[in-house]
Amino acid sequence: MKLIIVESPAKAKTIKNFLSSDYEVIASKGHIRDLPKARFGIKIDNETIIPDYKISEDSTAIVKQIQELAKKADTIYLATDEDREGEAIGWHIAHAISKDPESLPRIVFHEITKNAIIHALETPRKLDMDRVNAQQARRLLDRIVGYKLSPLLASKIQKGLSAGRVQSSTLKIVIDREREIRAFIPQEYWTIDTLFQTDIDATLVQFENEKIDKLTIKTGDEASRVVSVIKNEAFKVGEIETKERKSSTPPPFMTSTIQQTASSQLGFSPKKTMMVAQALYEGVKTPEGTSGVITYMRTDSLNLAAEAVESARELILSRYGKAYLPENPKVYTKKSKGAQEAHEAIRPTMLAFTPEIAATYLKPDEIKLYKLIYNRFIACQMNDARFEQQSITFESSKAEFRATGRKLLFDGFYRVVGTDDKDKLLPALTTGDAIDIQSISTEQHFTEPPSRYSEASLIKKLESEGIGRPSTYAPTVSTLQARNYIEIEKRAITPTEIAFTVTELLEKHFEEIVDSSFTASMEETLDEIGEEGKSWHKIILDFYHPFMAKIEAGKADIVSLKIATPLGRNCPQCGSELLLRSGRFGEFIACSGFPKCKYTEQTEENQKNNPTVPDEVSDEMCDKCGSAMVIKSGRNGQFLACSGYPKCKNTKTLNAELKFSEVPCPDCGGKLTWRQSKRGAFWGCEHYPKCKFISKFEPTEHKCEVEGCGGALAPRTYRNKEVFECTKCKNRTPNETVTETTSEEISEAASE
Repeated sequence: MKLIIVESPAKAKTIKNFLSSDYEVIASKGHIRDLPKARFGIKIDNETIIPDYKISEDSTAIVKQIQELAKKADTIYLATDEDREGEAIGWHIAHAISKDPESLPRIVFHEITKNAIIHALETPRKLDMDRVNAQQARRLLDRIVGYKLSPLLASKIQKGLSAGRVQSSTLKIVIDREREIRAFIPQEYWTIDTLFQTDIDATLVQFENEKIDKLTIKTGDEASRVVSVIKNEAFKVGEIETKERKSSTPPPFMTSTIQQTASSQLGFSPKKTMMVAQALYEGVKTPEGTSGVITYMRTDSLNLAAEAVESARELILSRYGKAYLPENPKVYTKKSKGAQEAHEAIRPTMLAFTPEIAATYLKPDEIKLYKLIYNRFIACQMNDARFEQQSITFESSKAEFRATGRKLLFDGFYRVVGTDDKDKLLPALTTGDAIDIQSISTEQHFTEPPSRYSEASLIKKLESEGIGRPSTYAPTVSTLQARNYIEIEKRAITPTEIAFTVTELLEKHFEEIVDSSFTASMEETLDEIGEEGKSWHKIILDFYHPFMAKIEAGKADIVSLKIATPLGRNCPQCGSELLLRSGRFGEFIACSGFPKCKYTEQTEENQKNNPTVPDEVSDEMCDKCGSAMVIKSGRNGQFLACSGYPKCKNTKTLNAELKFSEVPCPDCGGKLTWRQSKRGAFWGCEHYPKCKFISKFEPTEHKCEVEGCGGALAPRTYRNKEVFECTKCKNRTPNETVTETTSEEISEAASE
């Protein structure tokens, strides 16, 4: 018997379908050995580093199964993903089954198809210990920062806070943008909106020998004077320029760009994008049986296999014709450093499995993402689109206007991916012809502050700064949200007040932790370990000793901000006691149940300094004293409070607009709504009490595999691990979407 050890049960099931009965395939379900949760777990002195790896409680049963199969196996193949994380998981598996890691054959593949698996078994290699050491260095560095710095934040600011090497530098990027927004001072400017004959929209580019840009005309008086002069001018057609322009084909997707595009075009969060992509990679139903239909989705490479490119070219020629096929295959390279984590971009594995065919096999979200990946891959090997760019000037003695237009000459790759650009054609004019102004008016504007980051634009920023790697982008954003450092509403990321407090403390006392250049430099150093065999011991020791000196100094020197005074009344959302706290904008009232409950409100003094609309009397009466309840505004929105305050301090949640889940109720198919109660928030069915489905966590369309159950699975964090929990039987299974990527996240969050 030959044993193949992979990470994911779904992957194991798919691979098993391709092989004979001589092979047994089992999944480790991600990491099976790690640093202990309850203690630091690393012995460090001046010259040595000894990590104390332990098999986790959750992995004990699966490790026992692997050990039993390993005893019976003639050959054991390590088939974890081909990135540093996968290499390290394979190394830990070898130790767990008491085998020499470098003696076991290591097989890798970028796609889970029969040909790829057979080829991998024919060409095994050894574990790459440089990659193992690079991942081990990352894990230990993150453990050092998480376990040593997070407790300091908790002791100086408040319980539940954490810091991390990637997490904290990412948070500072968000904070810096918010600082720009708050410091922004709008500038007034005016535009001259002009239409020439036959509705030609033109822009004023020069007036009285001065070039006009966006901020040139600053007041309404200036704008009126310009218009009065222009109205008396005689215009003629000036230079007419026509040029051909190309719109270049987009490169194939890698992790960061698929997350950004899925966000903008499909409305998917990065976490959702990776979850759906994981399912497409590990195996879905196809006409030929279960198979992976895309290549590995955690990659920063733009390389494409020659066979895949040739297949794409054959399809383009047969389906669209010779005009759409470039003379030579298109090759894409990444300009910045990177592309070490995988060898191919994200592409479909079977071009015969078209989006049209896939629509009958895949779930709705899967087909949306698959179509995006499929079309992008075909488009990247097609000819550029060509446009005719038009430009016409209208001149007088004192002013010059310019009108521009565009005409699509050849759609090229737009034939596949489509375009929102519409032709804007200008009429046929002749230089020197007189032309009249049809209408002219002025309009006041004010400059806008920079926009807040979305998840997609933040990931783009992280990639450009060299912070993190493909496997860390989505988990980093999720961690910041879980730690209550950011809030995401209508895709905009807003930092919370506690995020400012934490970042300011780190900037003052641990500047390297929030420094983008330091974090990026450390990523490059980890690359050097993985690619060049640089000593990982030295890198950790060089960081550890100065860092620990700062920790010790911080314990003595950092002034505690943990000042909170009980107010003697309860939180309207969860019933816990309310506390008076100090923040960067003065005192405020917050729930003592933070971070589980995030309720806050203004103090009376703040309300006096920031007058608001008078309290509105509601139709509801206080159930404690019988007085009318009034609608008040707090930092978390409106709530009901007794008008008899301070004699009666009763408060209640004011029902806000219901938030609906995209997933229907697993029991009856009705809409799930997000509700609040004194015991906390939960998802409940709109058909209550007829349907009594409730869940603390938002369910997915995935079903529990426990025999006889079939309940809906909901993603959640349990003991610092991402799991799926059944809403019915409460059985927990590793969330394979993030199992391979959460070591960085876990190590950044210290256990208290």
